[in-house]
Amino acid sequence: MMLYTLSVSLASGAPGSPSTASGPGAQPEWVDCIQASDMCNQNPYCSSRYRVMRQCLVGKEKEAMLDNNRECQAALEVLLVSPLYDCRCKRGMKKELQCLQNYWTIHMGLTEGFHCPDAERNCNPCLDAAKACNLNNSCKRQRSTYIATCSKEDPNKGETCSKKRCHKALRLFLDRVPAEFSHRLLFCPCQTEGCAERRRQTIVPDCSYRDKEKPNCLELRRICRQDPLCRSRLADYIMNCWTTPHTVSTCPNQDNHQACLASYARLIGTEMTPNYVDSSFSNWTISPWCTCKGSGNQEEECLNFLQYFTDNTCLRNAIQAFGYGIDNTQNKNVSVPGPSATSKTGPDWSTGISEHPSVTIPKVIGLHLLLHCMLYYKC
Repeated sequence: MMLYTLSVSLASGAPGSPSTASGPGAQPEWVDCIQASDMCNQNPYCSSRYRVMRQCLVGKEKEAMLDNNRECQAALEVLLVSPLYDCRCKRGMKKELQCLQNYWTIHMGLTEGFHCPDAERNCNPCLDAAKACNLNNSCKRQRSTYIATCSKEDPNKGETCSKKRCHKALRLFLDRVPAEFSHRLLFCPCQTEGCAERRRQTIVPDCSYRDKEKPNCLELRRICRQDPLCRSRLADYIMNCWTTPHTVSTCPNQDNHQACLASYARLIGTEMTPNYVDSSFSNWTISPWCTCKGSGNQEEECLNFLQYFTDNTCLRNAIQAFGYGIDNTQNKNVSVPGPSATSKTGPDWSTGISEHPSVTIPKVIGLHLLLHCMLYYKC
């Protein structure tokens, strides 16, 4: 029984488990932490992360472990969507001490980890984003699904996970969960490496992002172009996140940062899945899992393509603006293109646009770029 199954069984109103009661002011039922621990121990993946979390909380260095150790953070991330996160203890109950020990194994990690150098500022917005997601039924359910799917081993292929199923689960999460929750997880602003590592781990990169070897970026682009969904979403991303040196604004469509972030998010779950390359919080870099080494006489073309991600002023400004809570699309008649948008700016676009069903074309900015993209396959 997978971790997702456990979470669903709790949400669906199993005996002794949380269920959504009807009526105003109704309080959900809960499962005690002894039962939640037993449920977790029945699942090898959950139980292994539970053991890791207990080890992270032992000794004088527990704060540093919770703040900087990737295994501790990955374990806490999984347990946040397990039965243990929502469990409770009742005063005077049988085995009350054991119940409280199970409870604090999770919640001590939430309260003692990720210390902020500035006491007046919130240094862990990524953890707050995860908590907010857990309070929303749709977000928690979809997030539980992709975490479980992207963590599941595939022994038939000798792999640690099925990247194809992981990508599909990520796409469903980003398509079905409102951006107010999903974007907070992807773009939360960080002041510490611990926070930045949590942000990097959001898409379960060991399965969805990393591979045994890094392909050449031009080869990855070729593979992406062969898939209609990946090709369309890459074109959508370039149209909404890239400007030429000759344009006045830093983002297309009158500095529409929101459109850029939405297009970036829709790339996740494709062959061109981007992510933060490390846990740097002050000088972070985003890139697909590819390299330009060994490009030969195509190295310049490769580096130019890679700059769509690694040296993208629009994307960087959009992420930073999101972190500061700036919505620069207010009072503008600019819409964020949806994942199935087929908008056109006029009859001149009636030919050739079917190849990019997800692209909303700016009226002026990027016109030459789109033509170049469609004719010469440079996107």
